[in-house]
Amino acid sequence: MTAPDPTTRFVDPSLLTDTAEGPALLGSRCSDCGAHTFPRQGGCPRCTGADMEDVPLSRTGTLWSFTTQGFRPKPPYTGTEAHEPYAVGYVELPGQLLVESRLTEADPDRLEIGMPVELALVPFRDDADGPVHTFAFVRSTP
Repeated sequence: MTAPDPTTRFVDPSLLTDTAEGPALLGSRCSDCGAHTFPRQGGCPRCTGADMEDVPLSRTGTLWSFTTQGFRPKPPYTGTEAHEPYAVGYVELPGQLLVESRLTEADPDRLEIGMPVELALVPFRDDADGPVHTFAFVRSTP
């Protein structure tokens, strides 16, 4: 994945960070027990520690589970008026955590538990200021 245009707007900019490899999801890691969270949190859900540090999460992972969603989500994630079913899944980021995410492939026959995936930035909707993007995971090629 290449770095996005600096003018690209996201549905929630606090979810992403820039890395040398390109954009990554921004999570947190507990300094006490090492647990990761996404999105960032001020306290650890595992040990209740308060010493959390911001960390970029892995940009690649494995599809752990998935389903298709046929109904339109609630704001601010409503997307376009021409809603079409899409797939969502849990992606296992190695050594970190499971992340719930949209998937770029909506056909369940083309999705496989255990398939390798990578982070992608995808068009989500347009508003008065122009296009808005979100993150999703796409099948990666070895």
